[in-house]
Amino acid sequence: MKLYHERCAGLDVHANLIVACIRVALAGGEAEYETRSFAANTKQLLALADWLGERRVTHVVMESTGVYWKPVWHVLEGHFELVLANARDVKNLPGRKSDVNDATWLAELLAHGLVRGSFVPPAPIQELRDLTRTRKQLTREAAQHMLRIQKVLEDANLKMTSVFSDIMGASGRAVLEAIVSGEGDPERLADLTRGRLKAPRAEIVEALRGRIKAHHRFLIKLHLQQITATEATIDELESRLGEVMAPFRAAEKLLSTIPGVSETVARVIIAEIGDDMRRFPSAGHLRSWAGLSPGLNESAGKKLSTRVRRGGWLKTTLVQAAWCATRKKDSYLRSQFARIKARRGPKKAILAVAGSILTATYHMLKTGAEYHDLGPAYLDQRDKRRVTNRLVKRLRSMGYSVELTAA
Repeated sequence: MKLYHERCAGLDVHANLIVACIRVALAGGEAEYETRSFAANTKQLLALADWLGERRVTHVVMESTGVYWKPVWHVLEGHFELVLANARDVKNLPGRKSDVNDATWLAELLAHGLVRGSFVPPAPIQELRDLTRTRKQLTREAAQHMLRIQKVLEDANLKMTSVFSDIMGASGRAVLEAIVSGEGDPERLADLTRGRLKAPRAEIVEALRGRIKAHHRFLIKLHLQQITATEATIDELESRLGEVMAPFRAAEKLLSTIPGVSETVARVIIAEIGDDMRRFPSAGHLRSWAGLSPGLNESAGKKLSTRVRRGGWLKTTLVQAAWCATRKKDSYLRSQFARIKARRGPKKAILAVAGSILTATYHMLKTGAEYHDLGPAYLDQRDKRRVTNRLVKRLRSMGYSVELTAA
């Protein structure tokens, strides 16, 4: 087997322990191994770096185990060629599982070029990624507290969700704060509503007539306090996010021209893949990395499954953007969704639209070109003969005689 790296090392990383194995190629295809264990504190990580440098190691591989690999990566970065391996791709044989064997196995795979490195963004993108992911987590927490308020309201027989489109809007929040303050008269609560609501006043009054207890008021107060605190944290996070986004403002503005891609979505995309597309050989590689390409599972000439793998933060955000894009009339993405939905259902159709958004993102960030919509008739014009034959066949099945004449 071809040897790619003569002096390399494999690291089996844990929360409090790192087992390192250095592999040195010898004459005649033999290899020499040296193994040491280090603690995961900073002093020991620096000792690990010194030890690898003394042995003239050039390449180091480690598994992406949780977040434990990150401090090791930060210490070794810039001194060695680092490779981050997906744990699923470098599993050892069953029955040979130990820390020393895992480190040796990683070094052996790296030496022969059998490790496919994962995408590790540069430090500015990593900071941006931490901020966007934290923002989404905080938004989810606020939404969970709102759902708990709805549960308390139902327990008190207050049907606010039936007459308020958003119970955390201006009217809904004013009513909730009045309930917390001790107000229970439905007429007075209805007077606190502002603007236009989706129900008449009489229906609002009846929806606000319930059996409110001190226990309900206490729970609603707690959840409102948590929502207020979370919203303040999100505002502070948005301010910090705006500062970190400064070097990527041009890319953010460019991506915002794609249908369905808002400022928030553009920031998440940049935080997940960066603005330098040279890390991905093609748009297909990027789609596969994001979990938007069909899987390959074939045996004996038969396709067993084409299910896409579970995606992460980027896939979820792109699917949400795709649903927004399908609502834009006279657009290519809307026509693509309708076309695939008729044959394969909405789930596969929305994944295809999300993949198209990511493909457009790849080419826009690579070339700097703005988004150009292909139009709703693009797919029909691309294969005019096939569309014509399908329509003629459809008319004949309905009992018509069809003769085609060129315009």
